[in-house]
Amino acid sequence: MTDFITPDPPPTPEPGTDRPVLEVRGLSVDFGVDRKWVPAAIGLNYEVRAGEVLAIVGESGSGKSASSMALLGLLPSNSRVTGSVRLAGQELLGADEANIRAVRGKDVAVIFQEPMTALNPVYTVGAQIVETIRLHNEISPDEARLRALRMLELVELPDPEKAFRSYPHQLSGGQRQRAMIAQSLSCDPKLLIADEPTTALDVTVQAEILDLMRNLRNKLDSAIVLITHDMGVVADLADRIAVMRQGLIVETGTAAQIFHNPQHAYTQTLLAAVPHLGQGGSAAPEVDVTAALAAATKAEILSIPEEELVRRERENAAALAAAEAAQPAGVPVLELNKVAIEYPKQGRVPAFRAVEGANLVIYPGQVVGLVGESGAGKTTIGRAAVGLLPVAAGTMKVVGQDISAVKKDGRQLREIRRHIGMVFQDPSSSLNPRLPIGESIGEPMFLAGAAKGAELQQRIEALLDQVELPRDYRNRYPHELSGGQKQRVGIARALSLKPQLMVADEPTSALDVSVQAKVLGLFQDLQKELGFACLFITHDLAVVDVLADRICVMQRGRIVEQGTRDQILRNPQQSYTQRLLAAVPLPDPDKQRERRELRARLLAAGGAS
Repeated sequence: MTDFITPDPPPTPEPGTDRPVLEVRGLSVDFGVDRKWVPAAIGLNYEVRAGEVLAIVGESGSGKSASSMALLGLLPSNSRVTGSVRLAGQELLGADEANIRAVRGKDVAVIFQEPMTALNPVYTVGAQIVETIRLHNEISPDEARLRALRMLELVELPDPEKAFRSYPHQLSGGQRQRAMIAQSLSCDPKLLIADEPTTALDVTVQAEILDLMRNLRNKLDSAIVLITHDMGVVADLADRIAVMRQGLIVETGTAAQIFHNPQHAYTQTLLAAVPHLGQGGSAAPEVDVTAALAAATKAEILSIPEEELVRRERENAAALAAAEAAQPAGVPVLELNKVAIEYPKQGRVPAFRAVEGANLVIYPGQVVGLVGESGAGKTTIGRAAVGLLPVAAGTMKVVGQDISAVKKDGRQLREIRRHIGMVFQDPSSSLNPRLPIGESIGEPMFLAGAAKGAELQQRIEALLDQVELPRDYRNRYPHELSGGQKQRVGIARALSLKPQLMVADEPTSALDVSVQAKVLGLFQDLQKELGFACLFITHDLAVVDVLADRICVMQRGRIVEQGTRDQILRNPQQSYTQRLLAAVPLPDPDKQRERRELRARLLAAGGAS
């Protein structure tokens, strides 16, 4: 008896009624592996109408992306696709390559997760949009240029002409995502497939992109298939939801039905794993959003003057001094005093000061969350703490030693690094693909001379036990593990030298919610068991609410507010912090709609004042 409930196919529209833009019937996807067909999607049935958003959710490997890429024939050559896919009544499966190429970009467009890999780095944004327009329309270069500029205006880029002339690396993450959306929409597609369109963005930019996608849906009346593991994004955008597990759609329904009355046990488990603000706090479960949005309105619209940032930094320093006075006796594991950090000059690129006047203290056993928008300087502080960036001014002490005075003394720096572990955002790129994971975990201990031979093997097995991976995984290579398993390997390696300080840089942002919940639970348990101090860098405020004892908020290179978790998340004093909190999407369609409408009214009022 299986626990999967495959929904009945949607009813076929009666003659004379509006046909769905997309009709999927019995769609199955298999991949040939070791001379066997391995199913990735099994008998999927769904449809999407004009102006409607269907969210397809589920864990990594559930078949979300594979089934969606199958719609456009974008799967590798070892795939097999069966069933029926109709776009505005036209069958796509089995169509010849010329017809499929004509559909791609013109009738169906895709927004990818990472615009830097989707946009060509050697061409300007404008040239790429013009190329897409002219590929599907017989118009002159001048007409295509005008249409491209109109698209850049439509996606609300602040300076369309400048964006048109810019290369992708010259735009911020949010601007690149807008440029890719402009390219996707340039031929007025009937169907838009958005594959994790906001995962790599911080909360404020994500809120702007979600507002943009909602406005575009209303203006263009396109059907949208949204693929994501972020249930806050689903609550914000989706009209209907299809929940996938192991290649099957196990439940479908409206957003309200799925969030408020999920029927399948897997859907219930998925929703229970979603971190949300209030989980970690003992005070009120949420900040007063009305007050927060009202206070944050001007900060949303106006750029913050430099003198205001300096004032906030001074207030933060005073608050830190008061907090230190209340701390128990002990030597801080990490201490920053008026620290400035620069990226050195490279060729013709001048030196860039990314952090200014930072004051921060972490004591043994504490977890301090470092939050803020992309470019605020969070990762810069983390890199300087492990000696990867020089300290330009002020003092930075790590485990009692002044790392800012070490400069180029390699021996002394190596000795300090023995006491620091680091967990990276993307475990796939931080693990050597040619080494079995046992060797990756043991390498720091071997190089440091901490263990060798049989003792090293025993330490590797003990670390695998600690991160709850089977010991026989030691002989597997990174590509043989899931994302969550690879992150556990990264944590094991970071713990291998028993660090006093752990620097965790966005360690869960690339993971889906259920895996994220398991990794966060493991991280919490290990931190309590081993007692290491932790600098946890993230843009996910719900995650930091679960983990952190104290929170520091960064804005444009300065720490503008810090305090206990409850002080920052339940009673923020700075308008910037209030703005960050107000931008967090809630995994509840009704509450998220209320917050969105309130946000829109306040921003409109602020713009009129």
